[in-house]
Amino acid sequence: MDPKVLHIAIRSREIFTKYGIRSVSMDDISREMGMSKKTLYQHVRNKADLVNRMLDFTFAEFEEKIHQIRHLQQNAIDDLLDMSRLVDEHMKDVNWVVNYDLQKYYPDLHVKYMNRKREFTYAYLRENIEKGIRENIYRPDLNIDLIAKLYIRKIEDLHDPDFQDDEQITFAEVFQVMFENHIRGIANKNGIRYFEERKKTLKIVG
Repeated sequence: MDPKVLHIAIRSREIFTKYGIRSVSMDDISREMGMSKKTLYQHVRNKADLVNRMLDFTFAEFEEKIHQIRHLQQNAIDDLLDMSRLVDEHMKDVNWVVNYDLQKYYPDLHVKYMNRKREFTYAYLRENIEKGIRENIYRPDLNIDLIAKLYIRKIEDLHDPDFQDDEQITFAEVFQVMFENHIRGIANKNGIRYFEERKKTLKIVG
């Protein structure tokens, strides 16, 4: 992404997070950025294009962090935990006003972004399961496609406001149970033994 466009994408995300998308005009955006509207329009066609650039930047940021996890020298269980933490943090950082505005006023962009993120996460989860099988810590008889899809759904459900209706149970507790159940469902004896050892010093989610 062009450095100037990158700067605009970063600042627009900050502005949208603070005020929402619907209530902010291009005049407001140029003023907040300390930039003339003419200059702004040299880099983005309109507000929808600006929103799309913001989503492109947000996805690229998420993608880069996943790539960093891929290059760590650790096994599939630790990789999956790092990825799950990242997705959790990414979803907790979502401003619900921004998300509402995206769904209502830019539905095509919202669907495109969500599908892009799901497809990327799904591909990573497939790789993770295949890696765990090669490392002999996941069972070899797993339905890789189905398990990857189900795990994405589990993570998304955790962040559904309707799901979190019990104030006596913290999100960290729910996340830990979900992750542990998933590992116990796909790991073989070696993987479960490793996970039991890691649990002694492991903080699954903050």
